[in-house]
Amino acid sequence: MEFQLFHTTLSASLLLFIMAGGFLAGFVDSIAGGGGLISLPVLLAAGLPPHLAIGTNKFSATFGAVMSAWQFWRAGKVDMSLLKRILPGTFIGAILGCLVMLHLKSEWLQPIIIIALIAAAVFVFSQRQLGAASTYSGNTRKNVLAALVMASAIGFYDGFIGPGTGTFLIVGFAALGFDFVTAAGNAKILNLMSNVTSFVLLIWWGQILYVYGIAMALCIFAGAFFGSRLAIRRGTGFVRLVMLAVTVVLIGKLGLSYFGIM
Repeated sequence: MEFQLFHTTLSASLLLFIMAGGFLAGFVDSIAGGGGLISLPVLLAAGLPPHLAIGTNKFSATFGAVMSAWQFWRAGKVDMSLLKRILPGTFIGAILGCLVMLHLKSEWLQPIIIIALIAAAVFVFSQRQLGAASTYSGNTRKNVLAALVMASAIGFYDGFIGPGTGTFLIVGFAALGFDFVTAAGNAKILNLMSNVTSFVLLIWWGQILYVYGIAMALCIFAGAFFGSRLAIRRGTGFVRLVMLAVTVVLIGKLGLSYFGIM
């Protein structure tokens, strides 16, 4: 069975594959980040060339980011007093990252990303109390500067490549003293900013295949709804556990890809 949408023919099996991948990506990403690890390979496996896959993934992921950000904000798990100071850094970083992505290959960054993920996993695992409860000391100059540097750098990375962005942000906010649930909420707001910035630029450059993007976006939206509600309900220990699992999988996937195994 085939569907004709936006002058593109999709088989029922391919449509189901894209939608299932989108739901799982939205669910995982809303809890601990790393949804791009699922959604981007799904789009590549569907036959999209890399730049179109990245653009379409950004388009789809934005819908999940909207849902996740709304759920955490509504539950009071977002520190807007800090975020309003650092959102411009994410915005500028995402623009620069997206511009670089359109002109350069990302392979040279992979070893750095793998090392950073390993360091993040070791840090979270060794610091048992990290993210268990909020110890954030307020918007001091030091804290705001550290958060701004983090937001700008990770915004650049998200605009450039993407997978693992949410995980890096959660670890960064936890290191600043936020509990894991609030860290996840803060991460979703910044992730939404970088996603919107990147996908607007990618629309401008025609790097989105809408028939795939809309099908995946609807399911990412649904997955994010259930995942964010579960994270808020289950609390910091659950988010920490899922984040560690996602980080390990990210390290494995990127490592295998770097060495040409998959």
